[in-house]
Amino acid sequence: MSKIVSLFPKTIIAVLFFVFVNTAGVISQPQVLICYFSKTGNTAMMAESVKKGAASVPGVEVILKRIEETSTRDLLQADAIILGSPVYNANVAPEVSLFIANWPFEDSPLKNKVGAAFVTAGGSTSGEELTQMNILQSMMIFGMIVVGGDDWKSPFGASAIAQNSEINETDILKGEKLGKRVAEITKQLYP
Repeated sequence: MSKIVSLFPKTIIAVLFFVFVNTAGVISQPQVLICYFSKTGNTAMMAESVKKGAASVPGVEVILKRIEETSTRDLLQADAIILGSPVYNANVAPEVSLFIANWPFEDSPLKNKVGAAFVTAGGSTSGEELTQMNILQSMMIFGMIVVGGDDWKSPFGASAIAQNSEINETDILKGEKLGKRVAEITKQLYP
């Protein structure tokens, strides 16, 4: 019996030490998930700019994934979801539509998460705002809090026009500003 009693304090100290070591420095930060579909690389380039903007906000964890790598667990763990798509006939890409259709719906697990959109198009007036609204409307159906761009020039999020397969610096900056705005708002809502 005395051996058990003498081991007990050591066991408690070991358990407390284990808990401390495994949780030390782990402070819960709001998480921004940026997920996208990209066929030509243009939407991937915009996703990187959105990530850069979000990562410029201290105290926010930023995760960037292609939609085919994004799990339901990723969506549930995120406090904000920024979704990107190329513009296909003034709509999201079919892969993005399928991705949204598979989001968890029962019991509203995405409710009150921050949501935002970015798109890339092959030319101006090809439906980029309609595509952004399509994403934002879907997010509202899931009960998310949608956020647009930082000024009247990008009210629905960030969009880029690929001229000769290149996105200009102005559009890249829109992506950065969107990422930063979403991260700042998420940090305010989920300190």
